[in-house]
Amino acid sequence: MAAAPEVTDEPVIKEVINLKGVTFKTGSDEINSSSYVRLNISAVDLVRNPELYVIVAGHTDNVGDSGFNRELSQKRAASVKTYLIDRGVDASRLSARGFGDSEPAASNDTSEGRAKNRRVELRIH
Repeated sequence: MAAAPEVTDEPVIKEVINLKGVTFKTGSDEINSSSYVRLNISAVDLVRNPELYVIVAGHTDNVGDSGFNRELSQKRAASVKTYLIDRGVDASRLSARGFGDSEPAASNDTSEGRAKNRRVELRIH
């Protein structure tokens, strides 16, 4: 007899959009003004597609304390969520989650890799 599929509360992610160019002040959840154009485009896209539900996923590199990084990534994801809500995206369609350094996109052994790991994604579900 085959094993029953694992039941989880996690939504099935249909697409992941890396918000390239969205950055924050060092060690802070304050969004850099250079990020506004990219975030504004994302907000317009989400307003135009009300059927989409999104997890705003924050990530960091592995420099510093892992607990601090997880908390910082959560605060950054929440800042992006608030920014999108302030631009008309329905709050009920958004959640924010910080992953810290647990899901690297590149090696943390180089400055280029660490830069790729410091990111925010929109996980469409």
